[in-house]
Formats: sequence, C-alpha cells, structure tokens
Amino acid sequence: MTAVLTPTAPLTALDRCDRCGAQAYLRVTLASGGELLFCAHHGKKYEESLRSIAADIHDETDKLTDAR
Repeated sequence: MTAVLTPTAPLTALDRCDRCGAQAYLRVTLASGGELLFCAHHGKKYEESLRSIAADIHDETDKLTDAR
C-alpha cells in the first residue's frame, strides 16, 4: 500500500484553536488519524507531547512576525 501525501491547505482566520478558540497557526495531523488546530501559544505549550503523536505538523507561526 502506498500513502499519498496531499499538500496541506493554508490556515485561515476561520481556523480556530481547539484549546482556546484563538486563531490557529498550527495544524497537527495525528498518526492515529484526525487533526488538531492550535494557536501559537498552545502549540508551543504542547509541542513536546504533540511531536510524539503527530504524523505531520503544519506550522504557520511565521505569519505572526512577517513584516508586511
């Protein structure tokens, strides 16, 4: 069986943190299936434990520091 990886869609302002409801900047795809969304604060807070259960972490926290 071959796994096909599809590109991750960018997060939008409508994507909200599963912990607090703030705008999500991280999408964690779990190895067991499903996904979790986190704001930068909660993504950093739970980073260590998320890395152990994640198949992929899509991180857009760089958007917070972009000089536009």
